[in-house]
Amino acid sequence: MFELRKLPYNKDSFGDFLSASTFDYHHGKHHQTYINNLNNLIKGTQFENAELYDIIKQSNGGLFNNAAQVYNHDFYWDCITPSQSQISQELQSALQADFGGVDGFKEKFIQAATTLFGSGWCWLVFNPSTSKLEIIQTSNAQTPVSEDKIPVLVVDVWEHAYYIDHKNARPAYLEKFFSHINWEFASQAYEWAKKEGVGSVRFYINGIHKK
Repeated sequence: MFELRKLPYNKDSFGDFLSASTFDYHHGKHHQTYINNLNNLIKGTQFENAELYDIIKQSNGGLFNNAAQVYNHDFYWDCITPSQSQISQELQSALQADFGGVDGFKEKFIQAATTLFGSGWCWLVFNPSTSKLEIIQTSNAQTPVSEDKIPVLVVDVWEHAYYIDHKNARPAYLEKFFSHINWEFASQAYEWAKKEGVGSVRFYINGIHKK
């Protein structure tokens, strides 16, 4: 059975970016519901003792939706931090090569996240087939893991991620998100994506959901 991961920080440490109420609602209720649904859906099936990575890759319908949303949220919590963090030279160089630098990446990333219609996610991913970074949008529960693209950074743009604190002002939420990016985590994700490919995704997931 899967369990809701703990947050890697205090839920009241983000100032005017995200409130403790948002974490109570988003993590404590939404993320918990995906966990509960996933556990109910795998009972008595071939996935009952499977790793989350394999469920995401091999399932569809409601089972996929809940499994993917567990992972998407797990990854999102690690992508934000209440304190300043440093980007690695390796990731900074890659952003320079693929987007013209951190500022160029910020402009393209926020634009993509702002213009994603409806609910979903905006990702920075490493594409092992081209060895380049890409910005991609996914709707609802979709995840780049399904396409063997390796997440480096994600922002949740489902309205429940920001409505309590920012109402329907998604751009204001995204601007504050950018100042709270956990660059240290993203840098590690990029390093391991280059070294281990999709194996780094399984390793990350199993570090949270030990079997």
